[in-house]
Amino acid sequence: MRTMIQTILAPLSTETLVLLCLAVMLIGGFLLTRVTKRLRLPNVSGYILAGILIGPSVLGLVPAELVADMGFLSDIALAFIAFGVGRFFRAKTLKETGLSVLVITLLEALLAGVLVFAAMFWVFRLDIKLSLLLGAIATATAPASTVMTINQYHARGEFVNKLLQIVALDDVVCLLVFSVAAAAVNAMEVGTVSVSGVVMPIVYNLIFLAVGALFGVVLSRLLSPSRSTDNRLILTVALLLALSGLCTIFDVSPLLSCMVFGAVYINIADDKELYHQLNVFTPPIMLLFFVVSGMSLDLKVLASFGLAGVGYFLVRIGGKYLGAWLGCLMTKTDAKIRTYLGAALVPQAGVAIGLAYLSQRMLPPAIGEVLMSMILASSVLYELIGPACAKFALFRSGAIQVQKETAPKAEKALAEGKDSRVRDCTEPYQRSRIIQKVMLPYRGSEEQDRR
Repeated sequence: MRTMIQTILAPLSTETLVLLCLAVMLIGGFLLTRVTKRLRLPNVSGYILAGILIGPSVLGLVPAELVADMGFLSDIALAFIAFGVGRFFRAKTLKETGLSVLVITLLEALLAGVLVFAAMFWVFRLDIKLSLLLGAIATATAPASTVMTINQYHARGEFVNKLLQIVALDDVVCLLVFSVAAAAVNAMEVGTVSVSGVVMPIVYNLIFLAVGALFGVVLSRLLSPSRSTDNRLILTVALLLALSGLCTIFDVSPLLSCMVFGAVYINIADDKELYHQLNVFTPPIMLLFFVVSGMSLDLKVLASFGLAGVGYFLVRIGGKYLGAWLGCLMTKTDAKIRTYLGAALVPQAGVAIGLAYLSQRMLPPAIGEVLMSMILASSVLYELIGPACAKFALFRSGAIQVQKETAPKAEKALAEGKDSRVRDCTEPYQRSRIIQKVMLPYRGSEEQDRR
């Protein structure tokens, strides 16, 4: 089957191959969601499964060399995701939850890293340099699948706000820990500690945090009230791509700077509508990102790292859950959040895979290959079970159920004109449009599984 497919694809030009492969990826992602819907799994799981099936490891519908050239999709997807997460960093919300979020983030990230390092070095007897870098990478959490699951089921509330703030700060902690671990590994290699090896990555990230804030100010000036909807989208996408491109010049993840970009914009402009508009624009990009993640998995790798890989996979989950639970306990967070927050911190991709590529360059080839294989394979597995865990946590914490309980009350208030937006509107048609627009998030969560 694979040989026949390769024979058909061989004579095609690069342009034709790219266009056909993109079509196959989009259609494959859509079709697999028809299966995951019946299994009550989020769309992200279907996208990753589609990537595994059509990728080089199974059917080979997309050649391996083409998959390798699609790394830019990761940066674009992370830019949009991070900008969307930034809207949850309102000054008012941070004043209410800032300290508790910081404590929970430090505990869940650092505990996962320490436990992974201990397990890899003392239990599985891996090289200390490999163990240090695996521990540092284990602190990261991927926001992509979590955000998509939240958007798919229109989850809202305290649990969602706290979760997204923790996921965002989590990557800040990860980059700091990784800088220290990388400096330690370099010191073991050359016999001396390089100050620049520790300081410069932090300096670059701080610079791009400031650049992200500047972009937020610029966008708030560009998107004047008179600006058309189309031009608002064009300018936002242009600035996001520009910021992401600047970050890649210095090998800096666009995640943090784009989060600051989104946070500064929402605090200055208080413009929620822009984020809703981006949510309508980005689904094909997110689908391609997760399909590519699935295609990147080499199934032969799964058997190559044995018990150590299984240990990394399980210990990191345990560390995240225990750290989040202890952090919530220390900050006296609500029992429902304390119980289910750790389940929503399972996904790991994006930043982790990027750091794995950097780590591979620091280690001898044999050890570097093991690290890259472990991170890539475990990231795909995390992304497969992560959305289901996030959905479970959102349901059990009430982040989704609250909307279903609130919907009838909201609809009744709107229909009776008790809501000021309806009461002050005299045109029947406009009244109807307002009711439909306001009720869309509520109805969407109930109808999602039927689509």
